[in-house]
Amino acid sequence: MRIDYDHIARTIAALTDGESDEVALMATVVCEVHHADDRFDWTGFYRVTAPEMLKIGPYQGGHGCLSIPFSRGVCGAAARMGTVQLVPDVEAFPDHIACASSTRSEIVLPVRDGAGRVIAVFDIDSDQQAAFTEEDAARLGEILAAVFGRI
Repeated sequence: MRIDYDHIARTIAALTDGESDEVALMATVVCEVHHADDRFDWTGFYRVTAPEMLKIGPYQGGHGCLSIPFSRGVCGAAARMGTVQLVPDVEAFPDHIACASSTRSEIVLPVRDGAGRVIAVFDIDSDQQAAFTEEDAARLGEILAAVFGRI
């Protein structure tokens, strides 16, 4: 099953309408996205909780890393640089943090609030190599901007 981005965007918009609590929004987004695509083995948010530090937020799948500094791994790179990290092979990514041994590829998107500040990263892992595309990055980015850009 592949994600239907138009349907997911409409569903998430309806479910989050009027909500401003970041954690409630994250929980809703992660639940809807995670169950929409067979490629998605682990889906979750890492929240910026201190300068240069991410802490695990709402997620679906097995356990994730509890804390990730901006200086480490794919999630840290997305937070530090403020750019999407599309990693077709995590073994080839310098300083990849293996929270789960099943992860083969990963996409991580910065999450920005209405003022443009990075408040979190949205991380999706797959047990398949090269599972994610530029379309995934663009469409997920649109959903995140629509939900979190209003807070």
